[in-house]
Amino acid sequence: MSEVKDNQKQEEVVEEISEQSVQDIEEVEEVEDGVIDPIIDPAVDFNQKLKEAEDKHLRLYADFENYRRRVRLDTEAAQKYRAQEIIMALLPAMDNFERAMKVEATTDEAKTLMQGMEMVYNQIQTALKNEGCEVIESVGKPFDPNFHQAIMQVEVEGYNSNDIVEEFQKGYMLKDRVIRPAMVTVQQ
Repeated sequence: MSEVKDNQKQEEVVEEISEQSVQDIEEVEEVEDGVIDPIIDPAVDFNQKLKEAEDKHLRLYADFENYRRRVRLDTEAAQKYRAQEIIMALLPAMDNFERAMKVEATTDEAKTLMQGMEMVYNQIQTALKNEGCEVIESVGKPFDPNFHQAIMQVEVEGYNSNDIVEEFQKGYMLKDRVIRPAMVTVQQ
């Protein structure tokens, strides 16, 4: 479809150039004493205008292709990270779930409530994983400023220098993008 339109545009440009060339030839013929001006050669003028029109056409076509590529890439990125805002809004709630589940339940009612909370927490975790959200593993791993935020340095036996000793807040990644770095304690 676009090739047909391109061909029609080219034909229109060629017709326009041809009409202009005919007018130029008529003007040259009207020169006094029937002498043709050697500066204006109709064939050269026609070819030059044709080349300019073709060049303009190719540039417009290239610009349009670049525009289409940019739109496609922007759309792909928007689709890939469409869930980022909702995930960012859910992360504080996930932190609160984790804190609540650390509390020891002493009564049967509290134990039942904790089981229900764990079920809801696991469902949310599954939904996040299905969207491409993953927890950043931290404890025992070497510190990486791209994935971790150090809030303290300590000296603990059994860890190498620059290893993560404790995690205060989980970090999360969405596909290949860190959406929240893990807050950690690092071995000196």
